[in-house]
Amino acid sequence: MLKWIDIIKFANDGNPNPSRRLELTDDQWRNRLSGEQYRVMRKKGTEARFSGEHCSRYEPGLYACVGCDTILFDSTTKFDSGTGWPSFSQPYTENAIKYEKDMSFGMRRIETLCNTCDAHLGHVFLDGPDAGGLRYCINSVTLNKKEEVYEK
Repeated sequence: MLKWIDIIKFANDGNPNPSRRLELTDDQWRNRLSGEQYRVMRKKGTEARFSGEHCSRYEPGLYACVGCDTILFDSTTKFDSGTGWPSFSQPYTENAIKYEKDMSFGMRRIETLCNTCDAHLGHVFLDGPDAGGLRYCINSVTLNKKEEVYEK
């Protein structure tokens, strides 16, 4: 189980190596993603609160990155944070998520990105419900819900 100290260490000292990498040109990303997905995932945008299809979904399954199909989260770690964005307490694997310091808008936050394709996903905060205390606040538009089960 990842804890806040692990997240800070990754953001400061480097992230775990991804299982694979996907690097595309800007034109290739524009062709692969919808306009809103491109704005959020490649330009670090944020979707409107309570607008995403995954905000109130809690059925069993896995959530993958829309950009590269990497499994990012398991529905068993999803919870209702009341924030308007899907929230998870842990990533699917330790190396699924990349962490970077984010000082934009006068705030100090930790940005979450897909560790495979560097897509902006959202941010992680230290106000989650479980022992790890993490809340991954993720833009719904970055996620693709999978029904099948995978081996970790």
